[in-house]
Amino acid sequence: MPLPPIYDPEAVKPMWQELAAVGVDPLTTPEQVDEVLKDEPGTVLVIVNSVCGCAAGSARPGAMLALQHPTIPDRSVTVFAGVDRDAVERARAHMAGYPPSSPSMGLFKGGRLVFVLQRTDLQQMQAEQVAAALQGAFDAHCSRTGPSVDAETFRKIRPFEGCGSQIPAFGQS
Repeated sequence: MPLPPIYDPEAVKPMWQELAAVGVDPLTTPEQVDEVLKDEPGTVLVIVNSVCGCAAGSARPGAMLALQHPTIPDRSVTVFAGVDRDAVERARAHMAGYPPSSPSMGLFKGGRLVFVLQRTDLQQMQAEQVAAALQGAFDAHCSRTGPSVDAETFRKIRPFEGCGSQIPAFGQS
């Protein structure tokens, strides 16, 4: 039986839509996570999204900026902590060796984790620093030509600036 969401999926929608605007695909089931991370050639950026302040302040904006780099992963995906709970647990299982962390980001190459940023890293970084760290990993491991969206489209994206602490638990008001 799937784990129920902790946060209202509609309330967090803007927090994943901004990632979708730069080509990041939302995954909602463990099976989708496994399919994307199976042992095949190519690179995948996995973003464990979150309602916390460091996700809004540095993680999501940094990932969005990183995907405007000349070299990007073959695919970028996200799972949402507290919403797609089973998908998040599966993504974390693929990041074995690192404690559960929301937000966090992992770059996989051929199904193997080659780079990770955890909440403890992200809390100490500005968006530009997150982007620089990811871009360094992209340069080292990826070969797809970026950016993920054209410059004009990227300029029009307005990151969500709401405070996740104001989102009530699902089913509560």
